[in-house]
Amino acid sequence: MMHMTFYWGREVTILFDSWRTKSWVDYSLSLVACLLAAAFYQYLENHRMRVKIAAAAGSAGKGAGGGGVESGADVPLIQRKFGSSGKWSAARVVGAALFGLNSAIGYMLMLAVMSFNGGVFVAVVVGLGIGYLLFRGVDDESVLVADETSCACA
Repeated sequence: MMHMTFYWGREVTILFDSWRTKSWVDYSLSLVACLLAAAFYQYLENHRMRVKIAAAAGSAGKGAGGGGVESGADVPLIQRKFGSSGKWSAARVVGAALFGLNSAIGYMLMLAVMSFNGGVFVAVVVGLGIGYLLFRGVDDESVLVADETSCACA
């Protein structure tokens, strides 16, 4: 029977018919798996944003015409190997792949929460919070404010 309201109990089906919990040990391990998947979601989102920022910084440095030569240590590994120009640059392809993987994990987490089990809901929310704290809480300022000198009204 599929629940349509939140319930608290150890018997839950998560995502697949084969992922059913019948004992407290199964249920606890499933909650830990949901928590880790949610934290991994935040890790991948942080990694995707870093790739995006590195690609933007690399293309801005080449287009600025400042005359400076970037050293090998300053250029991200993706740009050193494949370059950063064009629609099919390595950074864009890697960013798209990370976006797709992250979206798939996000939808899987949403479907897990749609089991309407309170423990699964709490595990996913706590995992997202822990992942944000560990991986994304520090760098949000640099993502939101990439260039403080630019103004839309200027």
